[in-house]
Order: sequence, then C-alpha cells, then structure tokens
Amino acid sequence: MPETFDDDHHEQWYGSSLKTASESADMLYTYSTLIHGFSTRLSAEEAESLEKQPGVLSVTPETIYELHTTRTPKFLGLEQSEALPLLLASESVSEVIVGVLDTGAWPELESFNDKGLGPVPSSWKGTCEVECNKKLIGARYFLKGYEASDDDGHGSHTSTTTAGSVVSGANLFGFASGSARGMAPLARVAIYKVCWLGGCFGSDILAAMEKAVEDGVHVMSMSIGGGVSDYYRDTVAIGAFSAAAGGVFVSCSAGNGGPSQGSLSNVAPWITTVGAGTLDRSFPAYVSLGNGRNFTGTSLYSGKPLTNMLVPLVNAVNASDDPSSSGNLCLSDSLVAEKVAGKIVICDRGGSSRVQKGLEVKRAGGVGMILANTELNGEELVADAHLLPSSAVGEKSGDEIKAYAASDPKATATIVSGGTHVGVEPSPVVAAFSSRGPNLVTPEILKPDVIGPGVNILAGWTGAIDTRNVSFNIISGTSMSCPHVSGLAALIKAAHQDWSPAAIRSALMTTAYTAYKTGSTIQDLATGRAATPFDYGAGHVNPIAALDPGLVYDATAEDYFAFLCALNYTSELIKRATNKAFTCDSSKKYSLGDLNYPSFSLALDTASVVKYSRTLTNVGSPGTYKVELASETRAVKMSVEPSTLTFGQEKEKKSYTVTFTATSMPSGTTSFAHLEWSDGKHVVHSPIAFSWV
Repeated sequence: MPETFDDDHHEQWYGSSLKTASESADMLYTYSTLIHGFSTRLSAEEAESLEKQPGVLSVTPETIYELHTTRTPKFLGLEQSEALPLLLASESVSEVIVGVLDTGAWPELESFNDKGLGPVPSSWKGTCEVECNKKLIGARYFLKGYEASDDDGHGSHTSTTTAGSVVSGANLFGFASGSARGMAPLARVAIYKVCWLGGCFGSDILAAMEKAVEDGVHVMSMSIGGGVSDYYRDTVAIGAFSAAAGGVFVSCSAGNGGPSQGSLSNVAPWITTVGAGTLDRSFPAYVSLGNGRNFTGTSLYSGKPLTNMLVPLVNAVNASDDPSSSGNLCLSDSLVAEKVAGKIVICDRGGSSRVQKGLEVKRAGGVGMILANTELNGEELVADAHLLPSSAVGEKSGDEIKAYAASDPKATATIVSGGTHVGVEPSPVVAAFSSRGPNLVTPEILKPDVIGPGVNILAGWTGAIDTRNVSFNIISGTSMSCPHVSGLAALIKAAHQDWSPAAIRSALMTTAYTAYKTGSTIQDLATGRAATPFDYGAGHVNPIAALDPGLVYDATAEDYFAFLCALNYTSELIKRATNKAFTCDSSKKYSLGDLNYPSFSLALDTASVVKYSRTLTNVGSPGTYKVELASETRAVKMSVEPSTLTFGQEKEKKSYTVTFTATSMPSGTTSFAHLEWSDGKHVVHSPIAFSWV
C-alpha cells in the first residue's frame, strides 16, 4: 500500500484492491491506527487472489476468540495501607481511563454511579452509544446493527471489577455481603462491545482496539482468548503491539484451559498475561450421609432449605433413561421422575451447565443435587446460584458419596448451606482451570506473568440475562483475574504517570509473592502440591508493593523489534506483526534471552552455556542492590555479573548478565529457580524456568 496516501485515499485504494478479488464484497472495517488494512468477507479463492495483489502485505483468516468484589480489595491489601486511601481518592486516578473489550456493559448498574467524580478527562476523545455519565464515559459496539448494552453479563462483571464505583450492601442472594468496588474505583470506564452469541471475532476486536487507542484509554483490559499462533497471525497481539508502543497497558486473560501444560493464550511479551487464583472466601454447602460421613462442598443456593432430616439419595446413572454413557450427567430430559421424585440426585460435572443440571433434577421432582467433580475438574469447587438445594463437591468426595449410594439401596443424605466464610486458608491457591505454561509460541518468554483473584468473584451483572434481576453475580475464570490486574495497573499509572506499560508490568511482576506467610510455596489446586512459575508466573499480585518496586525492567518498541529479529522474522513478518517498518541488522547477533523481561525462561537441549542480559531502571531513592540466587536443581549453575548495582539517582539504568551453565537432562525435564535484587527495603524478584527439550 502506498504510505503517502491520506485516509481517504487509503480507503479508495482498499476498495479498488478488493474489487479485483470480488465485485460483491464490502469492507466491514478499515484500520489506520494499529495497522493499515481492512476486513471483509471473501471465499478462500478470493482471499488468495487478493493476497497476490501488488501492495497487499498479507491476508489473514478471521479468528474467533472466546470469553475467558466485596472481598478482593481487602484480600489484596488495598484497605490496609495508610497511604493508599490518599491515592484512591486523588484526582490522578480519576484521570485514568480503562478500556474494557468484552460483551458490553449495563449502564444502569449502581457500580457505574458517578458520585464524587469531576468532569470527564479532557484527554477523552471517544463517544457513547448508550446512556453514559462521568463514570462510564464511553460505550461502543463492533458488529453492525447492535448496541453496546450487555446482554451476557460477562462485560458488566469485568468492567466493574476493574473500576466499579463503591456500592454498599452488595451481595448475591445474601452471599458475599459487603461494600463492592473495583480495583480503581475513581478511574473512568470505556466499554467496547466485541463479543456476541457466536463469539468474539478478530476483525471486531481489532477495530475496537484501534478506537480505544484513538479515544485515549490508558489501560486496555481483554478477558478473551483464541488459542495461540505466531505473533504476525495473532489479531490481539498485532493490535496490542501498537497499543503498547503508544503507551497503553494491555492486560489479557491467560485462558481457562488448565491444568493442562502449554494451555496459555495471549502470550506476546508486550501483553500482560494473567492467570487465576482463589480468595480467602468460600461458600460452604455441607453434605451429610446416612452412614454418618460428612463432606464440605460449595453452593450459592439461597431458597427454602432442606430440613435436617435425611432424604433418599440416588445416583443419576440409576435414575436416567439415557441409553448412552452420559446418564450420569443429568442432561435435559434425561431423568426419570419415578426414580427421582423426593430424592437428592448425584450428578457428574460436564456435558451441560452446572445450574442446568439442577434444573433437570428439579424438573424430575428431585429435592436436591450433589454435583460431583470428575477427574477433569479434580478438587476445584466453583460456586453457582442453584435453583434447588445443592452442593458441588470435589472428585474424591464425589467418588465416596457415589460408592455409598451404590452400596446401600436405602442410602440417604441431606444438604445444609453454610453461608459465607472468610479467612479460608491456604489462600491464594492457583485455580485448576487457570491456563499453564510453558509458552508454546516462544518458550524463552515465561508466561503467565502473574495471577490474581479469579475464583468466585462478586461484581456487577447485567439486567438483561437474569430474570431474578440481580445487580451482582459471582463467577469464576481468568476473565475475572484479568480485570483485577487491569484495575491495579490503573492505580499504578495514576501514581506514576510517566511509567511505560512495560514498567507497570515489571512493578506487578517483581513484587508478586510466591509463598504464604508460613514460608511454604503457593499451592496448585489441581495437584494439591506446590505450584510453579508455569502455574503462577512471577506470583500473585501485591498492589501495595507494586506502587514502590524500587527497580523496574523497562522495554520499548525497539526492544520488541530486536526480540522479533531473534525469532528470525523477516522485514515483511515484522511489518505484519507490528504495522511498523523495521529491518534487522544483519551484522548484529540477536538473542531471545536479551529481551528486557522481568522473568527468565530457558529452553535447553544439550549441555550448554547461555547468557541472558537485563537492564534495571531505578524508580526509587538512591541505593545499592545486591543479588541473590536460589535454585531447586544442580543441573544448572548460575552466576551474575556484576553482583552489586549502585544507583545514584532516579531513572538511572544499570545492566547485568546472568550466565547459565547447564548439563544434559532427559527431554521433558523442568526445574525452577529465582533471582532477587535487594537494597534492604525493596526486593526485585524474577522467576527462572528451565525446560529440557
């Protein structure tokens, strides 16, 4: 495409190029900020013809992405710091604009009230396509013929988690009661609706990202994902590069594909990738069996309780007319009323929504449901607002309950709600569903970056989907942890307005914690054992420490260009990935290990010596930092040169090199270590991952 064209000539050129491939196709969107190009609908043959046209860099197939708080502010320490209330109430926070790309928002929510907020920031250039105010300052949709209101609930939940206003008396049917607020309650919110019934289309997402940058957002929160692909084929990565280069912090969910290894999405190094952990809050629902055994599950059922009297218990396998192997799943119209009426039914997870299973039990005349995890879900418990007395139990408890029902033809049980419990230990624990490393696109970049609260999170909800007209809902996923980190990034941006997106990410990563106060490592709910950096990245976010990290690992667009050169990207591929013209220096040796990232990851195949270089920027007072190394393996020896860094002034930069001397290990072996710089006040922590391939 001729780069000397203005926008009008660009569109004319796009149109003429498109007509050479298809006379009938229309342009859906044109792009000029994050990339130069357009989206359209073409057959495979037409797309191939278009790609051959002079001036066309590439034609990329459409990608369909999928959607991936009363307690969390206190759990994160946001209510215990003496200095933080001043920041939360400061005008600097109200100048920060968070753009949320999701299913839209429900403007009528009290979480979008604008009490106490001043005028809309002068930097805002966007528009509103629904009713807005000084809190919800922007709302757009990206699919022809629709509106920006939330008909799903997901977008209302994520946006109010990020920056919802303070709402007293928030709860879901009496559960999780308290004052709800987002992580940055004075920050402004702009909504970009990109997700619909059929998913979230890459062309819509890219158009929304472009508008968000043009509108003036400072933080972009995206709880969506679509697998992994090369960066020049990844719509989110392409848009995020230009956004980050323009100073916008981009936070994305890691995905809900855990605990499988390599299940991450959104792995580009210019994106902050967020996994999920638990809170110290639970909603217990107790199961008592006729043989005297008791179990603790979870539920948000708030209706008429069962009496404490035991009632008959039946396994769905023995109460279904489903001739297939799915009789245990309580699918719609599968239960026989004569076998279920007046009984508690044991249903296995899978095949349909958890709440839908309870509806099937209720339809058939059942009085309660025990929802049993299978091997896929293990011991992870997710609370739902069921419509009959229910308890979701882990795999081990479920197996024991089913064994009892099979052994006793007169088996009985009862279910009792335990309300809301706080102070649950241990917490956080890595959620079993949270997607895990290693990074399949670039193993040398450790992902996820951090974890945040993502299990049983209370936040705002749409009025369009729930006939019970709830203003809040409790749901789980990395979709919930991502907006927590987005909101924390908004706070850091308010406190340090000149920090780059990479500096903000570094502050969140290097101050994250990986151990409980007892000293033991954060647990993985999927295994019951200690989690690793492939599970939690740098650790669980610690917002108070992140406001004063001491040192940061900063990175610019030039650093990312060098990273792409190390991947052996040609000038054409770099242009496709970044919308920028850049040619790698053939006389220069590029290394993936030299990207100035706050973590380290090595893919090893033989005995070798590998050197990684990093540069630290002082963002605190002058001081001397000393390095410490620790490792769980003797297969890799590590040394750092220099071992001491002295900073005399703010923004001063110092570099160091880590030398890794590795011996051969069997393919598939992994191990971990960590590196810390400390001046006695700050601890700048970096995880290290070793993988033998």
